[in-house]
Amino acid sequence: MRVELQRIHKSFGPVHANNDISLTLEPGNIYGILGENGAGKSTLMKILSGYQGADSGQILVDGEPLEFRSPADALTAGVGMLYQEPLDLPPFTVYENFLLGKKSSLQVDSRGVAKAILALGKRYGFEIQPDERITDLSLGERQQLEVLRLLAGGAEVLILDEPTTGISAEQKELLFASMRTLAEKERKTLILVSHKLDEVQELCDHAFVLRKGLLVGDSKVPCPTQTLVSMMFEQLPPRRERPASEMKQAILEVQDLVVATPRLELQPLTMKVFAGETFGLAGLEGSGQELLLKAIAGLLPIKQGRILLDGQDLGHLNYHKARRKGVAYVAAGRLEEGLVAGLTLTEHMALVDEHPGFFVDWTSNRQRSATRIKDYQVIGSPESQVEQLSGGNQQRFLFALLPSSLQVILLEHPTRGLDLRSTDWIWQQMDERRKTGAAIMFISADLEEIIERSDRIAVFSAGRMSRVVDAAKTSVDELGHLIGGQQ
Repeated sequence: MRVELQRIHKSFGPVHANNDISLTLEPGNIYGILGENGAGKSTLMKILSGYQGADSGQILVDGEPLEFRSPADALTAGVGMLYQEPLDLPPFTVYENFLLGKKSSLQVDSRGVAKAILALGKRYGFEIQPDERITDLSLGERQQLEVLRLLAGGAEVLILDEPTTGISAEQKELLFASMRTLAEKERKTLILVSHKLDEVQELCDHAFVLRKGLLVGDSKVPCPTQTLVSMMFEQLPPRRERPASEMKQAILEVQDLVVATPRLELQPLTMKVFAGETFGLAGLEGSGQELLLKAIAGLLPIKQGRILLDGQDLGHLNYHKARRKGVAYVAAGRLEEGLVAGLTLTEHMALVDEHPGFFVDWTSNRQRSATRIKDYQVIGSPESQVEQLSGGNQQRFLFALLPSSLQVILLEHPTRGLDLRSTDWIWQQMDERRKTGAAIMFISADLEEIIERSDRIAVFSAGRMSRVVDAAKTSVDELGHLIGGQQ
């Protein structure tokens, strides 16, 4: 399939997300769509995939103009998209999710569908069992299921929107190998939406660069990285050195903590976190670090042990009570856990109002929302619905909702899907929090980020914290071996 986008325009209120964009995609190639957060990448691909309509412009498939009124229309024409946030139904199984969107009938060939899932998985190197529940899958496995659903639905053009954020290095390698197979052997068109220059250089044949809604350039890849950087950013601010923590006073203590879920039990864990410290949690996805963060935040019950904040036991408090004590949690799933689709930014501000009355003071919350939007550099307005924001702007707004006074901030993949400028900006905000004595604990799949941003790093493997290392005295290679269980 040959796909052409011709003069695509799309606006959200005063924000011109796509401004007169035209490009052509040939079969058998992997294309990169690059740009910083809010550049219009995801919007353009959502238009191509039928998720939303363009204000003007047209899509041509093999020279024929088509109008996609829904993702189902686009998939029927051969275009499918893997979104940043998985669009599966967590309470259901792999098998049940695989059937979503299929033409209905009175009878379902259960055995045949299960065999199809296994056969497709084997063909592309994915190991997913039909009877597994979505809640038991990692983010990478959920992405694999979505890819299989799209391919089974007839996708010839496959769009992947920031697919490597929050997945392990092994899952990334598997995904990239599958993408190469689809392009080289099956002549499908692959589109990688990303801000990660190294991934585009490694995987893609050609890159298009967007900035502030405009297509500002394109290039064959690999090419000099500076070529892409100069197109992506008008001006990239210099990175600041992160001040090290003095680590004098323990603010958080975990004593013999055990947390159990149906899939994993976190073994007895004891640790201290100091005021002003950034504490990284490293490990393969599902190794137990997420259970630790959620238990401290009051989002998971503890089986045994104690969690002390300045000597006060938090172990049996729920999230709202823990938050009032000064503990906040920023989830990786922005629209799944952190924000509420359908609500405006002002309505979100009202939800986290630290001094609510019997009636909502909408004027005050609108003013607070406008101030936070400006301070946190969110591209949007107080009346914008949160799902209209780009992924990067949703992440900025999540941080804008944090209370002004906190003792412990728990972050799950805090820079997931963020470009270089936004990533540095997020960590600058956390450094300002550290100056007030707050401790930062965070999970990241990026080992370089964990080493660069942490004072100390706890290593997790198979539900056990094996050791704590000094970030300044370790390397990516050493940390990778420790995560793998080697001494």
